[in-house]
Amino acid sequence: MKVAVLFLSAALATQTAAATKTLSDQFQQKLQQIVNNANTESESIRRTPVTQQEANAYLKVQGPELLPVGVTDATVAAVGSGRLNGRAVVDLDVIREKKSTGGLLDPKTYLTGRLPVTATGILHTRNGSARFQLETATVGGVPIPKSFLQEIVSYYTRSSDYPNGISLDQVYELPANIKEIQIGQGNAIVVQ
Repeated sequence: MKVAVLFLSAALATQTAAATKTLSDQFQQKLQQIVNNANTESESIRRTPVTQQEANAYLKVQGPELLPVGVTDATVAAVGSGRLNGRAVVDLDVIREKKSTGGLLDPKTYLTGRLPVTATGILHTRNGSARFQLETATVGGVPIPKSFLQEIVSYYTRSSDYPNGISLDQVYELPANIKEIQIGQGNAIVVQ
């Protein structure tokens, strides 16, 4: 009986891995279509639909190469009406070592290790720009203030273009001539 269960588990894992790779490839093809759309002129509006499953499969397959060191297992949920929920496991110890005050009211004092970080909010896009309006955030299931989430985001998004990291309150220009992103339930449509 145990051998049959192990065999069935292995077979399901192989099928799941193949399905994830297929969905990831579909997302990659859609990203390429968005880039191609940006590089070719057209009088018509172009819409590229993407599903939550495709995006999450892409994050699972490509995440280790795309995500900063210390961030793993990223997923996104398209809730609808512009609302998104993101989740990732984040190494908080590196932030605590750099920025913790050690005070009792500092969340970095007691939220340590690798913990799931979630954020829910509304993505507002219009006329080629985007802004994320945070509604709630948690670390390890504990609600956190926006300022703590900002520290996490700032730390893990630092780059030569953004030496202080990305700000949650900033309005950003969308790439690839994207005019807006319409977030539905379980999907999004990229409008160019």
